Amino acid sequence: MVRLDKIVTKAGDGGKTRLATGEQVSKASTRVEAYGAIDEANSAIGVARLHTTADPLLDPILERLQNDLFDLGADLATPDSPDLKFTPLRIQESQVLRLEAEIDQLNEKLSPLTSFILPGGSPAAAHLHLARAIARRAERSVVALADAQPISAEAVKFANRLSDLLFVAARYANDEGKADLLWTPGANR
Repeated sequence: MVRLDKIVTKAGDGGKTRLATGEQVSKASTRVEAYGAIDEANSAIGVARLHTTADPLLDPILERLQNDLFDLGADLATPDSPDLKFTPLRIQESQVLRLEAEIDQLNEKLSPLTSFILPGGSPAAAHLHLARAIARRAERSVVALADAQPISAEAVKFANRLSDLLFVAARYANDEGKADLLWTPGANR
């Protein structure tokens, strides 16, 4: 169980933070950037959920996703070490598979794509498209971390599936794709 008694600690005033292992690192490290970007994507999903609370299919998916993103953040904040005195929380294959199943579940309800989609439409869809763009940046941060240090393969897979889920969720929120805003190439030449 996590317990946070004091929020202002001043421990980071020098530009350092502690990972879950207790190791002190720069707040600009690739690891901190990766889990920070995941946190930003999670926050954007929280804003989108302001517009999905009445949807009995989509909102529970997004709620589970937000919880899993905290798991992903914990995974990324805990480098592997033979000296760990606890079992680290890691993204599991079952979480990736569930995400894939939810992508398929939402996608089967959508009208077929005939063009690229412009971000927008309903308020829920617009916020989900923004969350998708943030998630893609977060994935790039996770991959940069994976290029520099060993991390869980499942964490990289989960980060990759995240933007896919948010894309189909945005389309689903746009009247199951019927209200998508389609890109017209060269329309304003």
